[in-house]
Amino acid sequence: MTLGLAASIIVGVAFLVAGGAKVAAGPAWPQQARALGTPRLAIVAVPWIEIALGALLCARVAPPVPALFALALLVAFTSLLVTRLLQGQRPPCACFGSWSARPLGWRHLARNAALIALTLLGVIG
Repeated sequence: MTLGLAASIIVGVAFLVAGGAKVAAGPAWPQQARALGTPRLAIVAVPWIEIALGALLCARVAPPVPALFALALLVAFTSLLVTRLLQGQRPPCACFGSWSARPLGWRHLARNAALIALTLLGVIG
């Protein structure tokens, strides 16, 4: 297994779990997402986009296109987290639905940085 393939599968699984956890959270996910400052249209779409991207990444369909979309999404998520932290706001991170009820912190940025690095490996690998 190549490094790019392994990275793509890891990121894909993370996206599948994140999207699935948001769907499973039911009404808790939209509440958490609003508290985080997620745009209203994104609240409905994000879980399904994550599930679709996760599946495409794991199956390695049309590389590197899904990885590029995943990269853009991770950068957008990370930008939102940085903005909240710099504003001194620490709502629960809604990244993994009800599994991520802990207040937003710098560890969330470290996790996203790792996912971004793996996604880049998937793009070039």
